Amino acid sequence: ILCLTSYNLSLYYLFHFSLCVFLLIFFSLHFVSYLLFFLFLLFFFFFLMIRRPPRSTLSSSSAASDVYKRQAIDSHKSELKERVGTLRNSANTSFGGDGSTGRREAGTMLSWPKPDCNVFRKVLDHPRLVPYLNELCGKGYRMDHMPLLIAQYKGCEGFGLHGGRMNEEGEFLPELAYHCEAGRIYNPLLACSVVLSDHNPGDGGFVVVPGSHKANFATPPELVSGSDELADNLLVQPSTKAGDVILFSESTVHGAKPWTADHERRLVIYRFAPATHAYGRSYIEYPDRMLDGLTDGQRAVLQPPYANRLDREQVEENGQITMQTRGLEKRKWDEALFATPYF
Repeated sequence: ILCLTSYNLSLYYLFHFSLCVFLLIFFSLHFVSYLLFFLFLLFFFFFLMIRRPPRSTLSSSSAASDVYKRQAIDSHKSELKERVGTLRNSANTSFGGDGSTGRREAGTMLSWPKPDCNVFRKVLDHPRLVPYLNELCGKGYRMDHMPLLIAQYKGCEGFGLHGGRMNEEGEFLPELAYHCEAGRIYNPLLACSVVLSDHNPGDGGFVVVPGSHKANFATPPELVSGSDELADNLLVQPSTKAGDVILFSESTVHGAKPWTADHERRLVIYRFAPATHAYGRSYIEYPDRMLDGLTDGQRAVLQPPYANRLDREQVEENGQITMQTRGLEKRKWDEALFATPYF
């Protein structure tokens, strides 16, 4: 029993445990039968260890998915482009790393040939993420930016602090500003960082100023540059493992410290928005190769911005695709009035 309960007691295990109990009663008449049963149970336990179902993780098989992401990225390494010169992200900050190694990036993973693109497309409507995206962005959420793959070797620069509800001059940024009204959270732009390598304490990488998504004052310059003790006291670097996901509002002041670990840093960052919001404009014309072979759920997440009530497909938590619509009479009236199905 102790051995079996060290794993999830799903129906899978309950069935086999019940079988063992039945056999115990059946063979309880003889000592030799007890011994045989014990050996049988020992064999059966090792069989369960080998054949046990996958645990509930971000993917149906987290380890396999993580390995496959590495293989997919490795096969497209030549497509990663390094930021150099004026494209570096750490100018005038303390996040410059060794001063020469730039961050490498790619942004066409959704268009990679199959099967390499599949693991990146699945994030769009992954069943573990949909409840959070529906809660934080609302039903009918959409992908706003093209996903960005980030890779960094030891010594690579970080990224100066950015984001927040206000710019450097203290001007309010409604396109980013998190707010809460009538008990509901609203995020005009939500970042979804899929971690593909371990981030241990002190390794560098993603840092955040907790609570800054509610700030009503511009971020102090000395904090943006990370140049004094203010940054040391406020910046938090979350420790994460490959397969973890970090969700944060772009209204949060965030950045990245230089990468100091021996292993390569890898992550893919997606940005999602409510149905009626748009920051990026890639949706105007997605490449045909990116749309080829998408599932219905993935295609729904790539819809342009418009209100849910105008026949917008929405991904539900159970994986189904639903759609709000207006009455037939109203739709016919609009088409007759505007000579187009929608106003």
